[in-house]
Amino acid sequence: MSRSGSSERPAEHAHGTVAAAALRRPKVLPAAATVGQARAALADDHVHAMPVVEAGVLLAVVERADLEGVPDATPAALVGGLAGRTVAPTADLASTWAGMAAEGRRRLAVVDADGVLLGLLCLKRHGRGFCSAADVAAREADRRRPDPAAPVKAQGDQP
Repeated sequence: MSRSGSSERPAEHAHGTVAAAALRRPKVLPAAATVGQARAALADDHVHAMPVVEAGVLLAVVERADLEGVPDATPAALVGGLAGRTVAPTADLASTWAGMAAEGRRRLAVVDADGVLLGLLCLKRHGRGFCSAADVAAREADRRRPDPAAPVKAQGDQP
């Protein structure tokens, strides 16, 4: 059983390859990004890993634990890693899901044989499926909506 409490395969992606389920345009950090920038990106609780890329090539995948005790000015690529954080686009999706669940890993960078970042495989919180581009877009739209509990200023109020 996975950390998410699920021991079944994700219904919507039980067959196929990793490439079919990966987000094709993940958020990334440039090669010159700092730990401070990575920390800011990872402040969003939906962001579990930040790929660091240069000219499309994956240099490192940074996770929150990599940043503990590291000064903000440190290059993010130096604290991230690749081992256990990448997968080939042709990998079997069901087997990859099982490995992610067993390791408690929610994100894997999808890279080709030359190390070019092709996407990000994102296991949903419940562990029974993978995030889609539509899921990500919906979360972004929710974040942009004004908070309905926030006070509304009347016309003429001074800031």
